[in-house]
Parts: sequence; C-alpha cells; structure tokens
Amino acid sequence: MSENVPKGPASYFPSIEKKYGRPVSEWQELIRSSPLTKHMELVSWLKSEHGLGHGHANALVAHTLAEGK
Repeated sequence: MSENVPKGPASYFPSIEKKYGRPVSEWQELIRSSPLTKHMELVSWLKSEHGLGHGHANALVAHTLAEGK
C-alpha cells in the first residue's frame, strides 16, 4: 500500500475534481473569497449555489479553513 495516499478531507479531492470538473484550488479560492466564515454556512453555500454534495463540500471547507490556522 502506498504511503502517499491522502488522508482526511484531502482524500476526497480526486473525486471532487472528477465529478465537478474544477481543480480543488478553484474551490478553495471560492471559499476564501466568500464573505461567509462559519464552516456550516460555507458548506450550505457550496451545496446550494454550486451543487456540491455534502461530503465534498464539507471536505473542501474543512481543508481550506484548516490551512488558515
């Protein structure tokens, strides 16, 4: 088994890029530029405005917010 297998929220990134056709970096820029700051507000926004599923939206928000800490 490879040791370079992403763990945590990043494990969703390949399927996010494949399903929605945009690189994770674009999603992260959208999240960073949003006036929303709370985790679940951002998740709800990605779901309602951009059509992401809950798990994918949650993974993107969790990873992006963790980078800012």
